[in-house]
Amino acid sequence: MSTQETTVAKRQINPLLKLAIEIGPLGIFFFTNAKFDIYKATAAFMVAIAIALAINYALLRRVPTLPLVTGAFVLVFGGLTLILHNDLFIKLKPTIVNGLFAAILLGGLAFGKSFLRSVLDTVFELTDEGWRQLTLRWALFFVFLAILNEIVWRNFSTDFWVSFKVFGIMPLTLIFSIAQVRLLTRYAIQRDGDE
Repeated sequence: MSTQETTVAKRQINPLLKLAIEIGPLGIFFFTNAKFDIYKATAAFMVAIAIALAINYALLRRVPTLPLVTGAFVLVFGGLTLILHNDLFIKLKPTIVNGLFAAILLGGLAFGKSFLRSVLDTVFELTDEGWRQLTLRWALFFVFLAILNEIVWRNFSTDFWVSFKVFGIMPLTLIFSIAQVRLLTRYAIQRDGDE
């Protein structure tokens, strides 16, 4: 690997800026829906996602895999929502994305691979068992989110679903992430000189 590739690979975004880039489009989606409707909110969400991906690229010279996949689905399903004037597509997007992530992670595990490792190996150094367990937990969490999205959009109003997407999914994901700290600590690879 060249020095330039190493430098690019090690670029990091300030955590607060990263958080703003990740939740900013959701905030725009929520506030536009509250002021107008789901269709204008979807259009605003699509623009905000495209801007967030561009900012990621400008800062890192790459776009991380998960935001890229999510962004592509937002653009496709958002486009279908606007073209066909049917909010079903934007409501199905979280179910399909979470289901796809779960299938990829579980499929990888079935073949002895941790695809989560390839995404997060610059952030964490874990044993093989640690990666296996972390991957399984995230896969099951994605299944849970897909099912939860189906329950909410099918049984509640569009405004409730939008609020849930912003104020339900994000806190649940944060709580789940924090709950993984013990696993990360238990299976962390200790290097010489580490305490």
